[in-house]
Amino acid sequence: MDIDEQRFGAVTVLKPVGSLALDEVAQFKSRLADAMVRALGRVAVDASAISYVDSKALEVLVEASDQLAQSGRALRLCGVNELLREVLDLTELADRFELYEDASAAARSFL
Repeated sequence: MDIDEQRFGAVTVLKPVGSLALDEVAQFKSRLADAMVRALGRVAVDASAISYVDSKALEVLVEASDQLAQSGRALRLCGVNELLREVLDLTELADRFELYEDASAAARSFL
């Protein structure tokens, strides 16, 4: 799995490409934790290219959201495709994240 990274000023946007499950989750968790530190919590995850998520991936997203919430921030998700949106709705996790249409909108939300 590839994880593309973009910078929008002081905001870091991570874009996992492919399945976010099993071994890929550890790689994603590490990259997300690093981005959260480097960008001082100004992080968004572009989910438009995620083809599948498992429960471990959801745990990573929730943990990151909880960690950011402790400092008054929120994890932004953008480009959430139908599959991930359905998973978030079914697991009642959608309200844990700020959702945006695309990476630009998510980055602008930090202003």
